Amino acid sequence: MKHIDFRDQIASNKRKSFFLMFFVIVLTIGFGFVISFAFSPEYFFFIMIIAIIFSLGYTWYSFYNSHKLAIMASRAKKADRIIYKDYYRLVEGLTIASGLPMPELYIMDSENINAFASGRDPKHAVICVTKGALKKLERRELEGVLAHELGHIANYDIRFITLITVMVGMISILSQIFLRSLWFKSGDRGDGKLQLIFMVIGIVLAIIAPLIVMSIQAAVSRKREYVADATAVKFTRNPLGLIGALKKIGEENKPERKISKAVASMFFSNPFLKIGRTHPPLNERIKVLENM
Repeated sequence: MKHIDFRDQIASNKRKSFFLMFFVIVLTIGFGFVISFAFSPEYFFFIMIIAIIFSLGYTWYSFYNSHKLAIMASRAKKADRIIYKDYYRLVEGLTIASGLPMPELYIMDSENINAFASGRDPKHAVICVTKGALKKLERRELEGVLAHELGHIANYDIRFITLITVMVGMISILSQIFLRSLWFKSGDRGDGKLQLIFMVIGIVLAIIAPLIVMSIQAAVSRKREYVADATAVKFTRNPLGLIGALKKIGEENKPERKISKAVASMFFSNPFLKIGRTHPPLNERIKVLENM
């Protein structure tokens, strides 16, 4: 495998992420187009208004309070600067190297090696690491993990994921409303064959579209993990620490039972240790890093 420049890795995965988002937008518009032919255009706009209100309301609240919700879901506590002074020093050094503001630091009571970052922008960001990460990782390895989390903050990944979550929510709501409304559709309007065809297409899309967009959401999340890995190399100029941390995670971690699956995608590695939909396999991440 040829040498990979971290700058090329960041640019490539960002392009792929935006392409996946573009596909979701096209799918949403296409689904709306089918509904407008299966029913009246006025009915379609009514559905879109409801979908937009619910999706934006839910995701706006989640986005604006993402750091608070993540801390609550993981049961983390604020890291004491005196007790965890090395933790603070490492992050402070990385913020100087990256030009980012200092995030709030938290500790999660778990013996696994893991971490996550959250926040709607760098000024409202938090980083949380497990006690296991602080105990088991060497200084260089811990620095790599923290640089990865700062990479998520620097790349505005929470904002990016929130945007695609809005689209996923809209598709899901559209699908549910469309399928339920079929029970109330009048059959006395002289519907033609073309309208019937669009209705059948709409039913198929209503069933499979949510599955498609959730798969795309997971794919985007995986791409952002690669981007954060490459950004960590950019900040530290050394992939070996991150590689060491990933290898230890593969050897030592056990399934995590203390956190909600709703925040699993934010973690440095999948806390449930399944072949995660939201995280690339550890060996694939290591392989890419070894060639940087």
